[in-house]
Amino acid sequence: MTTVLDHWISGADYAGESSRTAPVYDPARGIVQKEVRLGSVADVDAAVAAARAAFPAWADASLAKRQGVLFNFRELLNARRGELAEILTAEHGKVLSDAGGEIARGLEVVEFACGITHLLKGDYSENVSTGVDVYTLTQPLGVVGIISPFNFPAMVPLWFFPLAIAAGNAVVLKPSEKDPSAANWMAALMKEAGLPDGVLNVVHGDKEAVDALLEHDDVASISFVGSTPIAQYIYETASKHGKRVQALGGAKNHMLVLPDADLDLVADSAVNAGFGSAGERCMAISVVLAVDSIADELVAKISERMATLKTGDGRRSCDMGPLITEAHRDKVAGYIDVAAADGATVVVDGRDGEFDGDADGFWLGPTLIDNVPTSSTVYTDEIFGPVLSIVRVSGYEEGLNIINTGKYGNGTAIFTNDGGAARRFQREVEVGMIGVNVPIPVPVAYHSFGGWKASLFGDAKAYGPHGLRFFTREKAVTSRWLDPSHGGLNLGFPEHD
Repeated sequence: MTTVLDHWISGADYAGESSRTAPVYDPARGIVQKEVRLGSVADVDAAVAAARAAFPAWADASLAKRQGVLFNFRELLNARRGELAEILTAEHGKVLSDAGGEIARGLEVVEFACGITHLLKGDYSENVSTGVDVYTLTQPLGVVGIISPFNFPAMVPLWFFPLAIAAGNAVVLKPSEKDPSAANWMAALMKEAGLPDGVLNVVHGDKEAVDALLEHDDVASISFVGSTPIAQYIYETASKHGKRVQALGGAKNHMLVLPDADLDLVADSAVNAGFGSAGERCMAISVVLAVDSIADELVAKISERMATLKTGDGRRSCDMGPLITEAHRDKVAGYIDVAAADGATVVVDGRDGEFDGDADGFWLGPTLIDNVPTSSTVYTDEIFGPVLSIVRVSGYEEGLNIINTGKYGNGTAIFTNDGGAARRFQREVEVGMIGVNVPIPVPVAYHSFGGWKASLFGDAKAYGPHGLRFFTREKAVTSRWLDPSHGGLNLGFPEHD
């Protein structure tokens, strides 16, 4: 009998009212390994009600208590990260080492949230008028909703819920139904760390559950990561219902390679950034803008490195795993034929070759396409797979113009040994996250993650200072007091709990 993954509400498994389910595949074997419940409006109502009931006591909990729970969670997650990595590989398909890296980056945000006592301090101005002081208080929003994507089923939720909870909010998390188990696992671990029941709830589902969260009167904010069309829908719908929204969308990230760059470093970086996690990440480099004079040499170096990669089951020490579903694999593979029809050169065809895994796995190997015209959908679409495009440019100006005229503005990189060119690029490029000789410029947890243009809807980026401000709101208090009253004597050392 197939296992069915329940929701997690009020600190326990919750079957809910809906009888609908969806398959959860093992992408490396092409088989259904479990079903996940698809929540109804009533199931979302139950999760929100649990969060609403838990919120007042959690918001009133001392900063020391909240911080202690986060420290406990950090230690538990670090000790058991191997267990979580196995869950990620089994349901997403990414190789175990990549899954471990995902967890490590999520842990950075947990560690940032552990500093909540410092981060929530307000400001104080004494004697703004005679005997009048003004100070600010930072308080939680209430019940907050998080909708996370399939490509990082641990890291993206960890971008949001540790900060939300540390700030005193209660959370309803709706993970991707394609790889949902990590969310339940982390919620159970938070309970083990001491989090009161109802502060973190997980409700599974599809559009019905998403819309119920977006429209719910008791949900104060929505955090989302996914494709641009859905991010725009999330932003518009949730905003219309009076919610604070941070919605991170899609990307088409470029790497501009100038003639003075170290081409061995560039080739290594292009392969790492283009094919890690099978290209299923919004910070993947999917376009290399190569200046004509070095393009042939660079394509050869990238091809040589690609020939050494092993694609297969992520539990078998491979370099790259399968794609998340058969339908997505077929969609990505279809772009290879589009490229040929549009006059591009398919240098390495990922449909060819052998795969170290079950024949029914959702396989597509690393693919390299040269001379891609910018009018082709291979260039314009976010393919979200292991397809690396080479666009040849005459120089810096043409490369910059291509990046800046694109609709996305998530991440980009420049590879050069010219400090002046790098400084000019970081000032002139219209992108939110920039790497200088760094191919995947994901900021560390105490800075914030997010792009420009069609890559971000709303004003707040994820985690870092933006994340904390998103999950809190400020009060300004203007105060005047008469002479202070006098209390009794107490020579004991002051304590807090």
